[in-house]
Amino acid sequence: MYFKQIAVPGLGCFSYAIGCPAAGAMAVVDPKRDIQDYLDIARDEGMRITHVIETHVHADHVSGNRDLREATGADIYFHESAPVKFEHKALREGDIIEIGAARMEVLHTPGHTPNSISLLVTDKQRSAEPGMLLTGDLLFVGDIGRPDLPGAEILDEQVANLYESLYVKLARHPDHMEVYPAHGQGSLCGRGMSAKQSSTLGYERRANPMLSFASFEEFRSEVLGQFPIRPKSFSHIIGTNMAGAPLTDQCPLKRSLSPEQFERAMAEGMTVIDTRDAAAFGGFHLPGSLNIGFEKQLANWVGMAVEPGTDILFVVESRERYEDMRRELLRIGYDQVHGWLAGGMSAWLLSGRPVESLAQISAADLRKRLDSGEALRVLDVRTPGERAAGHIPQARHTPLMDVLDSTGNGLGLPKDEEIIVTCGSGYRSNIAGSHLQRQGYAKISSLAGGFLAWSRAGNPVAR
Repeated sequence: MYFKQIAVPGLGCFSYAIGCPAAGAMAVVDPKRDIQDYLDIARDEGMRITHVIETHVHADHVSGNRDLREATGADIYFHESAPVKFEHKALREGDIIEIGAARMEVLHTPGHTPNSISLLVTDKQRSAEPGMLLTGDLLFVGDIGRPDLPGAEILDEQVANLYESLYVKLARHPDHMEVYPAHGQGSLCGRGMSAKQSSTLGYERRANPMLSFASFEEFRSEVLGQFPIRPKSFSHIIGTNMAGAPLTDQCPLKRSLSPEQFERAMAEGMTVIDTRDAAAFGGFHLPGSLNIGFEKQLANWVGMAVEPGTDILFVVESRERYEDMRRELLRIGYDQVHGWLAGGMSAWLLSGRPVESLAQISAADLRKRLDSGEALRVLDVRTPGERAAGHIPQARHTPLMDVLDSTGNGLGLPKDEEIIVTCGSGYRSNIAGSHLQRQGYAKISSLAGGFLAWSRAGNPVAR
């Protein structure tokens, strides 16, 4: 049997290739949208992709199932209850898919979504007993799937299903069973996932706090305690995956735009995302642009800051970086990417067009100004948990998502006074700062290095 896990850093998505070279066929489970990795595996191992299996309708990434079917002719499979509107085949509890030495049995394991399944995988060359369990978003390494994404109206039912799937259905399987989830560290489909990409049922029973509750009531209380942030992109991604994602070759063509062409596209209402680091963006940037620096979880940050369906332009450092950004956004269904500024900020500056700056203030300078009695407005955009662990004493707390959801003067802060934005390291404060500039705030600064720099310099911390 052939088995391989394919990871997407940042989004924390895991997909799987399972097949049998002797039989010349393989299945892909939970495919990412860019499908070349699967085509390469099939070619290199002498297999044809015959099955595309989804463990559930995903919320955090757009599936590559339709692109795979277009490229290979493979059938697409969902649980029979999945509200999918395009052609697919239905799976039910106990269904068996056999591909040569690989055997997969379907378990209906609702809880993360009502249509979630897990797959019991047997390598028949080694044993007649299953040895692996693909848990989808039911059980992660160190955590479990969140039950709130399908909607508040069925949340109580989802929590009960989650408990039943984890504490009853999985309890029938032995400790030595290997666990391979659909997500890992970086995903927003859970709260505290480990950096490890696989585990065993036995180890999770010993070390995963979400499998250690003595009663359903205790489990329910913890599950409903606090959910991770839900990006704006999630509802769009769910809808796209139910309707069937457009084939990627139907998305807008890649274009490099001169400053004149870029300015014209901006005038048509397109949103500019500048992917440079905080210092570069702070020095000079296009008026009205949004700073979301290129890092592992940038797709999640775009999903929080930019409305789905937005027409997007990029300021990037190179064509290669543009290709990287476009691929990241395709994975979350942000298909309307229209091009990048040829020559980058240098070309824009040399054209004589207007620019803005986002001042970067050091922790030492902020401390001096606060100690002098200057009445500064400091805005902390971290999460409540981060804030509770320590913050700048004078800082007002407004989480980033609340800042991003604000319009006009929704924050209740004067637009003509200086506001210094801080976060953990300076990354999110630049997102917030650039958003506030777009909202008409004239004197925005960002704390360089964020609270990390502030605390490491020995400055006072409130709790």
